[in-house]
Amino acid sequence: MIIIPAIDLLGGNCVRLHQGDPAQETFYDKDPVQVARRWEALGAKRLHLVDLDGAFRGEPTQMSLVQEIIAAVSIPVEVGGGIRCLETVERYLDAGAAWVILGTAAIQSPGLVSEACRKYSGRILAGIDAKNGKVATDGWVNLTAKTALELAIELKQEGIAELIYTDIGRDGTLTGPNTQALTTLAQSSGLAVIASGGISGITDLEQLRDLHLSGITGAIVGKALYDKRIDLAEAIRVIEG
Repeated sequence: MIIIPAIDLLGGNCVRLHQGDPAQETFYDKDPVQVARRWEALGAKRLHLVDLDGAFRGEPTQMSLVQEIIAAVSIPVEVGGGIRCLETVERYLDAGAAWVILGTAAIQSPGLVSEACRKYSGRILAGIDAKNGKVATDGWVNLTAKTALELAIELKQEGIAELIYTDIGRDGTLTGPNTQALTTLAQSSGLAVIASGGISGITDLEQLRDLHLSGITGAIVGKALYDKRIDLAEAIRVIEG
């Protein structure tokens, strides 16, 4: 299992939101490029980058900043937020993104998922964001009737090989990951799952690492890093060995 630092962009700044609510924003840094370089210097092997403005508006709004961040580091970057068409997928991949994350599009545009997976095999990730087990879309604003597991099974059939699961109720709360939901999702869907939401310290990461045989391949960490509850270099040494 690898640790993946999160960089969430809102208005050009590096921020964290409490349970995805833009009204509960914590500002961390006005220079996301330097933040990316810092995480790389501390040993991160991958970065998770999200255009929050794009997620809320339904289209990328910080493309140039995302491109600048990708160009500033030598480690692979996964990018999400407002990606709703193949043209945007192609623009991010052409800009150097290693993976593109389809979230809202994963449930609203299955044709896009299958086409993107067919054209860019291995480079399309699915982002499943759930509240009380139900999938949320459009920057977590709208709650659907579909469960995370139902969507995961559908996405596997479309060609997705790895997904990011975020428990919205835990995101930015430091209350620990939803290990039961993560384990069920990984075992029942047969997909590799990256955990996101609620990670508060090294103990949470050790717990997720011990679920590796259940298909948990990575953990996205945000607030705990920025609040210095987790020392990234030490966590990588302990968890990744």
